Amino acid sequence: MAYDNPLITQRADPWVVRHTDGYYYFVATVPEYDRIELRRSRTVQGLASARAGVIWRKHASGQMGAHIWAPELHWIDGAWYIYFAAGEVERPWHIRMYALRNTSAVPTEGNWEELGRITTPHDTFSLDATSFSHKGKRYLLWAQSDPESNYNSALLLAEMESPTRIKEPVVTLTKPELDWETVGYKVNEGAAVLQKNDRVFVTYSASATDHNYAVGLLWADADADLMDPDAWHKSPQPVFHTNPEVKRFGPGHNSFTVAEDGVTDLMVYHARDYREIEGDPLNDPNRHTRVRVLHWDKNGMPDFRQAEGD
Repeated sequence: MAYDNPLITQRADPWVVRHTDGYYYFVATVPEYDRIELRRSRTVQGLASARAGVIWRKHASGQMGAHIWAPELHWIDGAWYIYFAAGEVERPWHIRMYALRNTSAVPTEGNWEELGRITTPHDTFSLDATSFSHKGKRYLLWAQSDPESNYNSALLLAEMESPTRIKEPVVTLTKPELDWETVGYKVNEGAAVLQKNDRVFVTYSASATDHNYAVGLLWADADADLMDPDAWHKSPQPVFHTNPEVKRFGPGHNSFTVAEDGVTDLMVYHARDYREIEGDPLNDPNRHTRVRVLHWDKNGMPDFRQAEGD
């Protein structure tokens, strides 16, 4: 199974979900950081040419006015939610997490309502919220800085009492402490969850957003207490990273979906096709959305096939 890559140019932090209506829905960070677009298609490849409808734009002042990053689309309790990160017009780096809701059965229709901030115990830099359910409980997993630590962001987990409100306690699943996680910036961010083979897998991205960006892996047994940090295992090495031979630089911030056959797992991610960047990597627009088949080894672990191109 092969797809034409890049699937969608200049779209970072891609999120693709296949809904029960048979459509694939796609949201991502646009290089202008000023809006949220939504497109849908009956096929993964069709997302490349699908109409990108603007469903929300940044505010002219105050909160949700800058750095509109990493939207994710979730169907929860009969409504659509989009989680995203945003800064303020006056303080662009005052990044926090926000949510939108649409009660239409089709998210490209209806109205998107602003639900405000998703608050956490610490009012600090926070982004990349994702949500998943497991054994009757819903969780929020996100990246946030710690006022008492010197890293940029760690991955935190909490149960949810509603689609926009978390419960305490909040636990830290992983913080940037390995060499490959701390190049340029000390970052763990961009988590994605995949439940398979009696395990809960979490991919995440680390280091600066240039060619050093890479994907790590956490996993826990499906019967474990996910709120127990000791239940989680962490790969000591990145599982997916730059490969100059196939012109893949700085891959990361992925999502998971399933192919048209309803069986084959897909990894959707962004990467550049060149290494050298002038200035801040965040000002370089050419993080392109790509898609590849996710394989599995004999032990039931994901095999990212680092050496292979798309």
